Amino acid sequence: MQKNLFLSTFILLFGLLASGAFAQTTAVKATPVSGEVGSIAADKLVLKTAAGDVEAALSDKTQYFRVPPENPSIKAAVASSLAEIGVGDKVVVMGILSDDKKSMPAKSVYLMSKAAINERQQKSTADWRTRGTVGKVSKVDLMAKTITVSQRGFMGERLITVKPKADAEYFRYAPDSIEFAKAQKSRLAEIVLGDEIRILGNRNADGSEIEAEQIVTGSFQTSGGTIKSIDLAKNEVVITDSGTKKDVTIAISEISILKQFPQEMANRIATMQSGGGQGGGFRPPQGNGASNPPANPPTGGGQTNPPTGGGQAPNGMGGGGGFRNGGGIDDSRFQNIKITDLKVGEMIGVLSTKNTDPARIKAIKLFTGVEPFIKLSQMAAMRQGGGGNSGGGASLNIPGLDGFGGN
Repeated sequence: MQKNLFLSTFILLFGLLASGAFAQTTAVKATPVSGEVGSIAADKLVLKTAAGDVEAALSDKTQYFRVPPENPSIKAAVASSLAEIGVGDKVVVMGILSDDKKSMPAKSVYLMSKAAINERQQKSTADWRTRGTVGKVSKVDLMAKTITVSQRGFMGERLITVKPKADAEYFRYAPDSIEFAKAQKSRLAEIVLGDEIRILGNRNADGSEIEAEQIVTGSFQTSGGTIKSIDLAKNEVVITDSGTKKDVTIAISEISILKQFPQEMANRIATMQSGGGQGGGFRPPQGNGASNPPANPPTGGGQTNPPTGGGQAPNGMGGGGGFRNGGGIDDSRFQNIKITDLKVGEMIGVLSTKNTDPARIKAIKLFTGVEPFIKLSQMAAMRQGGGGNSGGGASLNIPGLDGFGGN
């Protein structure tokens, strides 16, 4: 996910760059079109955009500029040429888009090469690995402009004070998505109690404070229960929620991630959860508070395709038999399954964004093999006087389904 986050940041900034550049270069109303170069000819570029292919006609008057990924600004742009553009590069073309939105004469072309982006992505991934922190928001102080983040591990809860820099960037995930490409620009005031949060920034000596440069938040929930029915035609599953005892319809899309949680691992982790007696989700010790960058979720039919890049996150399986070195479960090597593999009567866990309709959710991730965690939550609820209703105070802690912190 970190690569998507970094690349999408470029696309967002590149779009702003294009708008600003155009405002400064011409008074004629035009549309900046951004996309990936699909093909190149002496007289045209074909761009692959979210809305479809766009053909950009080139002429001897077309101007070319190269923008460095580390500084996507007009001032940093330098003169370039058509010869420097390659298939797969990211470009913004300035010009007047045709009525059918399929062609345009190119007045200027702003380029970010694929090679430069990949190099910058690798540096960013390493940066997040060493300076990234993950947790859950426990307090937001708008007056002091600080965020208190909670992390939980074997040693109990640890609180970290986040102090955003004046130029810190904020992003928030869109409903029903953990794709950064769909994330929206955000601000401190939009961060709420209980949000999952990722922070990039420098920590102080004891790790109790972070000077944040980039903050990514999302509002997620974990649901679990027993499958009541499966509708293959609609790609929907109905469960009886283990907490509320009410039916919940789960919609599965082409980007939903479906996995089988290994039974032995589930039993082992649930036993540790029970012995530790801690709420808020299981994680191995966090050390100095660092966390791995998020993994890349699959796109387009992610529940059936194997993960790319060898199937592991940057730190692979780590040293903990399925845990990331920086904390959190590594589910990238869990077996991929399909909706047709689900069975009525089995227990599943689902990660979704919080919404206004608790009776219907869209699955971001769905795990089978999570019965030990659900039963543990039910037993905890009974001890708390909830009569087995985990919604009565005991949290449902399924590693890997605890927001993007577990991904």
